[in-house]
Amino acid sequence: MSLLAVIHTGGKQYLVREGQELAIEKLQSEPGDSIAFDVLLICDEDGSHAKIGTPMVGGAKVSAKVQSQGRAEKVSVIKYKSKVRYRRNVGHRQPFTKIKIDSITA
Repeated sequence: MSLLAVIHTGGKQYLVREGQELAIEKLQSEPGDSIAFDVLLICDEDGSHAKIGTPMVGGAKVSAKVQSQGRAEKVSVIKYKSKVRYRRNVGHRQPFTKIKIDSITA
């Protein structure tokens, strides 16, 4: 039976399991580096035997490996005011770090 964990990084919380790949807020790490996250909650696959931290679960760690760094698709921010010839179009690409969860230890 595999474990689920909730981690906190980049101002967001993520529900992760072993082998999962996800894109998180950019971290200052190179591809191939290993990183560890503190755990807010850890439980079994079916939700039984949950352990909730205050604020972190003591002794629990999630280790992950950095796959790549990248930037998301462009989001266009358009501002327009009628009758005054005001038009602004600004694009934004959010940087992210793609990681793969290696192990969850309780």
